Amino acid sequence: MDKDIEKNLISMLREAEEKAWESLGKYKFQMFGYWASIWVHINRIGNFKKPNPFRKIVQLARDN
Repeated sequence: MDKDIEKNLISMLREAEEKAWESLGKYKFQMFGYWASIWVHINRIGNFKKPNPFRKIVQLARDN
């Protein structure tokens, strides 16, 4: 992968995570879902294989 593209995707990945957490903290659940799905999509297309930062809250939701 081209280094500039990879750098851009990593930046977008960070932005999506930040916006997801910010949305969740403001009770904007639809926007949280939007940004969390953007994070997952970028992680996949970039083939980064980073662990999902939202895994713990997903597990919490499944346990309740």
